Amino acid sequence: MAAGPLTAPAIESAVGAGDWELVGIPYTSAARPGGIADAISVLRAEGLTERLGTLGVADGGELELDGPSGERGSSGLLNEPALAQLVRATRTRVGEILERGRRPLLVGGDCPVLLGPLAAIRDRRERPGLVMIDGHEDAWPPERSETGEASDSEVAIALGLVLRLPSPLDGLTPLLDTSALAMAGPRDAAEIAEAGVVSIRDRVAAFADPEALRVGGIEDGIGSELAAIDADAVWVHVDLDVLTTAAMPAVDYRQPGGLEWAELDRLAAVALGDPRCRGCSVVIYNPEFDPDRSDARRVVEFLARLVAGLPGRGSR
Repeated sequence: MAAGPLTAPAIESAVGAGDWELVGIPYTSAARPGGIADAISVLRAEGLTERLGTLGVADGGELELDGPSGERGSSGLLNEPALAQLVRATRTRVGEILERGRRPLLVGGDCPVLLGPLAAIRDRRERPGLVMIDGHEDAWPPERSETGEASDSEVAIALGLVLRLPSPLDGLTPLLDTSALAMAGPRDAAEIAEAGVVSIRDRVAAFADPEALRVGGIEDGIGSELAAIDADAVWVHVDLDVLTTAAMPAVDYRQPGGLEWAELDRLAAVALGDPRCRGCSVVIYNPEFDPDRSDARRVVEFLARLVAGLPGRGSR
């Protein structure tokens, strides 16, 4: 039976900072290098390694990943070779960390980073689930995406809805069943409808936009989503564009509305407190939009709160 919401004392006992291992992801789905691919180096320059180290988080370094080719492949996705390498590398590294009895914290890059962890969980003969805390559904058919970026389509890839994928993705998907997917925070319904693309909101185990999450309380909202997930193990994915633009302007695709930092803290604390949680990815910070590095420092502090299991202490 799926686990229900945890109380605050249970969260603190279930989430221990010392069992995490940080891995940097210098990756972008975009056509040109830089941007979010530089996130991890900037966050480290702003003290991420030291800040998490004081909490007992091990440093697993960075993955070595290729840059973008800028070309669309047969699937309709940009940078297919780089995407395939990302999946192979994250699958291997996450599997190694889990074998050591630790939990991976993947930081940097963008949303396709979640594909490798789902594969690694399945490699352990656990049925993977996903808590997707994101401002977008990310289930576009690649041929309908204006950019072709895999960050528009990684949920569709995970669900096995994208054809003609490069190896090893062609043999891996589907990685996830709709009954094992909970989405918290998407607010792009109007864009999806305007494009004539089919939303997956009515097909997944649970779906709540920011306003729906607030009805009855953030903790109960995400707790209900977790209870709906039919999975043995859960990966938690945080896309920082779930936040309002005022709270987090250093993202590529801004939208009206969104969550505040304190609300994201509470969501993440409950999600990571689920005993099925195997790890977490935090993505989409773009230092090109953060010249004074104030957003980088906010992200560093968020990551520290996240691994320490400290709900409700976000900066505003």
